[in-house]
Amino acid sequence: MIAIMMLVTGYKKQPEFLPYTLLTTMVIAVSTLAGCDYHQNPGNATPIPVPAEQIEQRHQRQQASNAEASSTSQILFGDLHVHTTLSPDAFITAMPIMGGSGSRPPAMACDFARYCSALDFWSINDHAEGLTPLRWQETKDAVRECNAIAGNEHAPDLVTFLGWEWSQVNHYNAEQHYGHKNVIFLDTEDDKVPARPIAAPRDQLGKAPIGKLATYLLALRDLNNKDYYQGIQQYYQEIADIPHCKQGVNSRELPVDCHETAKDPKTLFSKLRQQGFEHMVIPHGNAWGLNTPPGTSFDKQLTLEQHSPEQQFLFELYSGHGNSEEYRDYRAVAFDSENRSYCPLPSNNYEPCCWRAGKIIRKRCEQANIDNDECVQRELIARQNYIDAGVSGHLTVPGQRTEDWLNCGQCEDCFNPGMDHRPGTSAQYALALSHFEDASTTDPLRFRFGFIGASDNHSSRAGSGYKEFGRFGMTEANGIQLKNREGQLANDKREPLPYSIALDKMEKVNLNIKRNMERQASFWLTGGLVAVHSDSRGREDIWTGLKTKNAYATSGDRILLWFDLVSESQTYPMGSEVSIDHAPTFSVNAIGAFEQLPGCPAYSENAMGAERLQSLCNGECYNPGNQRKRIERIEIVRIKPQRYPNEPIAGLIEDPWRSFDCPETTQGCEVSFTDQEFVQNPRETIYYARAIQQNSLAVNAGGLRCERDSNGQCVDINPCYGDFRTDPSDDCLTENQERAWSSPIFVNQK
Repeated sequence: MIAIMMLVTGYKKQPEFLPYTLLTTMVIAVSTLAGCDYHQNPGNATPIPVPAEQIEQRHQRQQASNAEASSTSQILFGDLHVHTTLSPDAFITAMPIMGGSGSRPPAMACDFARYCSALDFWSINDHAEGLTPLRWQETKDAVRECNAIAGNEHAPDLVTFLGWEWSQVNHYNAEQHYGHKNVIFLDTEDDKVPARPIAAPRDQLGKAPIGKLATYLLALRDLNNKDYYQGIQQYYQEIADIPHCKQGVNSRELPVDCHETAKDPKTLFSKLRQQGFEHMVIPHGNAWGLNTPPGTSFDKQLTLEQHSPEQQFLFELYSGHGNSEEYRDYRAVAFDSENRSYCPLPSNNYEPCCWRAGKIIRKRCEQANIDNDECVQRELIARQNYIDAGVSGHLTVPGQRTEDWLNCGQCEDCFNPGMDHRPGTSAQYALALSHFEDASTTDPLRFRFGFIGASDNHSSRAGSGYKEFGRFGMTEANGIQLKNREGQLANDKREPLPYSIALDKMEKVNLNIKRNMERQASFWLTGGLVAVHSDSRGREDIWTGLKTKNAYATSGDRILLWFDLVSESQTYPMGSEVSIDHAPTFSVNAIGAFEQLPGCPAYSENAMGAERLQSLCNGECYNPGNQRKRIERIEIVRIKPQRYPNEPIAGLIEDPWRSFDCPETTQGCEVSFTDQEFVQNPRETIYYARAIQQNSLAVNAGGLRCERDSNGQCVDINPCYGDFRTDPSDDCLTENQERAWSSPIFVNQK
């Protein structure tokens, strides 16, 4: 507590005066601020729609780019993963002392989607564990308000969907970790949506991460934001006051004012079916190692109990947390014949972090002139301690620094991977996987996911990847900004001992420290988008495009993409499941995104004014010019799902199977191809297209920014920290190739 007081008061005087100074501070804080509880309200959206001529211009410019496009069908861009400060994690990281900008309620997300990122649709997905009955009602009201502003109901400027995030995590046991899923609903009226959201069970739900006195002191230090700091206790108390719902009762029969939970996907799917409302469930953050323990794979979810194809048919491929597309045949942990975990050997492009932990300890041991045999044993123990600690392996190395780990755990040849990429939860692995009830199964269960991108932004910034700027705000980068506290806050302050410490022998530490947020700061991206081929701008047509998987993911740029199977006189779009008796022929058409102009368009400023645009959008909006970016190449990925139990996955994924260079033009790229091998190999085959754009700069695209030796080995790193160690104005821009991924087409032989 004394350390917190010193931090928030900026105290630097002699120790002998400490008791008097702290007592004075406490008296002032309590007398000034006591009793000032503050409930964060949802706000009010700006009641001005985007002018109809602007909406029509979007459609016309898209039509002009592709002469073969239907006069009615169009590609609409959205973000189906947006958090406001109604989410517990977003509420805490929004503290100004953490580099945040204070309360960012649902109304801000509505305004941002309409005037900053110029989306066509979006959904709100706050963490269900923080949505009390009051906050759930406020969320529904805010969504309806945002939709009411939208103008023509048949051609609205913005469609807003209602939803929440089910956030199940087990940081240490891969067999009990299912990950995060967004639940999204078609309708918004009270009688057509659930009475309460469904959360995953969480420990310490409703317990504030800092004490009441600390919140008083924070408010005293920053009086302009005192209401926000005072609201911390109120926020968590509101959660604690809600009783848990009784287990085993039909979801429709539960009282409105209780906290409902589902421990696994099976329970979640069952409860949603009981509620009976039109919905979809989208897994996300799948291969992101910050929350996903080593050894996690989708195998346990591909069962008749834990997967529901009617409810779960889309996969969030890309977000501000990284890219979950690519499979690699390496693992962060291995298991012997008796299912005991151990640290696997490094491979050409991959060093497991457990191996790196052993190296760090071995080096320290040798530098301390300890016997070689003893150092070897300590290296082995360090590897195993790291493995046993799940996502907290870094804490088993006392005094560790981000730089010590170099680029361990990273997929060196993946596009924008998340930290500690988990290939067993990648999209490619999921599509190659089959579940056989027994050895005689001829029609195994398979994932048939369509692909989407999203932001997973936690500051009400829907579609935050429209321009590559603003590492603070447009990504999840955050951290203490007080430079005078460097000695107290930077890195692991334990002594760098020449041996590791098992996690179960450590004192309890904050969740953010357990999850290595310091290293994660180099991997936050501005996020992606979902694009939908839709017959209109209406809610029902957008929903239909998503449900039929005639949709695709982008890394943030609004690339136009068509991917079709052409069979005789019929065309099957992306997302289709097709049975044919001949070699399939495909066509791909991709057109680059518009180059962006600086600033914001006039209609945004007319609606909100320059000051509001600066505050909400950081002064930059989606503002397309007339020039499009060039598509550099088209890549085709081919996957052949397992035909028998335990068939090796690596040989089933061909990435890329085909690659086509595109002409030096900004008019787009069109290719066609036929798979003549299909008829010779009678098995289901999955195809999807990647459209890859010309080089451009992107926030954090360089990850840890390795410095390499003459052999290409990473010998040092230059992290992009979330706190004072990296200048807040440094966006850590690196060359990148933005891209779009079509949803797959699933082809069977008749």
